Amino acid sequence: MTSVLYDTPGPKAKARNWLYTGVFVVLLGLALWWALSLMAENNQLDADKWSPFVTESQIWTTFLIPGLLETLKAGAISMVIALPLGALLGIGRLSDHAWVRVPVGTVVEFFRAIPVLMLMLFGYQLYVQFTAVPSDVRPLYAVVTGLVLYNSAVIAEIVRAGVLSLPSGQTDAAKAIGMRKGQTMAHVLIPQAVTAMLPALVSQLVVILKDTALGGALLGLAELMSMNRQISANYSNPIAALFVIALLFILVNFALTTFASWLEGRQRKSTKGTGAVVAGDVAEVDAGGAAGVGEAP
Repeated sequence: MTSVLYDTPGPKAKARNWLYTGVFVVLLGLALWWALSLMAENNQLDADKWSPFVTESQIWTTFLIPGLLETLKAGAISMVIALPLGALLGIGRLSDHAWVRVPVGTVVEFFRAIPVLMLMLFGYQLYVQFTAVPSDVRPLYAVVTGLVLYNSAVIAEIVRAGVLSLPSGQTDAAKAIGMRKGQTMAHVLIPQAVTAMLPALVSQLVVILKDTALGGALLGLAELMSMNRQISANYSNPIAALFVIALLFILVNFALTTFASWLEGRQRKSTKGTGAVVAGDVAEVDAGGAAGVGEAP
């Protein structure tokens, strides 16, 4: 019996897999023991390093909660702008008209090829030299600009791959009843492709939320990750601060993916999908849109 990706392992392969798993668990345990021992030697496991997060509410009200809210604000604004913009760019790449398809494709490939941090830095300098944006909100503007430009280009490829993953019979049936290209896209292809695109879209939304930390590192945005410096300066506990900040990121992203999984399940129940799923990494989608699209098992 075989699956889509590989043959079902036999007895020897199963034993080998268990052996590899055991070796990996042992190595992981040793690495964890070494890290904890090193932290203990440097007094990073002392109670006074961790107790402020439990005993002092000021560390939450002054640093962690405001930083988390700034992260959520920057991420939410970027998502609200990047999602519809990316959808429009993706639809533009599917246009039958070369005068639409070629310029849109150029824009998508251009912004997808530039590191998001560089886009943030360019945006910051543009706001400094050519606008009257106040300095206190300039980092937020720059971070949102970089995130929108980069992620809308990636979302455009997700949309394109999602539409191309649908069976050609969907388009043929729409043409047979006299629907125009715009009607086919709006009423037939996009609604069906949404289910296939959801996993990849959620992955990209998580990336947007995490990339806000770049603005805190280099542009002075008072987001969650940047609070590590202030907490460490006041409590001398950088390892503990980073651990708590990482835990907050995990909880927020887990909540986002859990909501998306619930939404995807509801979408699949309410509409009959095609079974196609767009992979999370669409960077390898070729000109024909074949890569990055697979069949659900």
